[in-house]
Amino acid sequence: MRVSAGALLMLVNSVAVVTIGVIALPVLRAHHEIPAYAYLVARTVEGVMLATGVVFLLLLIPLAHEHADAAADSRTVLAALARVATEGNRYCFQIAMMALGLGSLLFCRVLSRARLVPRHLAGWGLVGYAVFLVGAILELLGYRVGMALSIPGGLFEVALGALLVAKGFPTPVTARATGGPTPRRLPLWHPRQRPAS
Repeated sequence: MRVSAGALLMLVNSVAVVTIGVIALPVLRAHHEIPAYAYLVARTVEGVMLATGVVFLLLLIPLAHEHADAAADSRTVLAALARVATEGNRYCFQIAMMALGLGSLLFCRVLSRARLVPRHLAGWGLVGYAVFLVGAILELLGYRVGMALSIPGGLFEVALGALLVAKGFPTPVTARATGGPTPRRLPLWHPRQRPAS
């Protein structure tokens, strides 16, 4: 029962991460279209891999039932299958985290170039997600450092969430209404233009 309830919550999370990409799409697309869609793809891959990991997790339920009723020689095989299911869940999770890291680097780059958030906050996100991505790769290779390396990115998400709740993203409409400058739409990787001499 607890495994099923946990799996249901994980599926809800899988839908939620894709929803984040859908909600962010119009905001990011107004400034940089290709990275906006790339971010949506990354969040979709993340959601699909997390949901696939839930399937591996749910396989533990019938395996446990079979293990309880199986003969001694069959229990070794069932235990091995349970380990495979557990590892399948772990691999799916880390691949999902790699997709999150890659997509979020693009996300933070757009935030910085379009000045949707303060530059220092976007820079914090870039560094945090770069560290996060390294942690996911190392976890996939068997080094248990992902939790520690996720802290900078996690703190960025808390800070960004607080900022969005308090102020939201600037838009051309609100900028004109308040007499402020319209947010610029710069190419994502375009170098800063130098003033003509």
